[in-house]
Amino acid sequence: MDVSQIASLATNLASAQTSDQVNILMLKKALNTQAAAAIGVLQALPQLPANPNIGRNINTTA
Repeated sequence: MDVSQIASLATNLASAQTSDQVNILMLKKALNTQAAAAIGVLQALPQLPANPNIGRNINTTA
């Protein structure tokens, strides 16, 4: 193995490691954004009525 090949390999490995770190950071940010959106949707849901039997059944006979 030539010395220039070792230097090239080291450079490529460092570049790959940096790229992996950037990808992981972007994934974490995307997951945090999705979690915040999910919390917002859950908080926007209306509260259940005081009587749990109201609004739960549909009379389908006419």
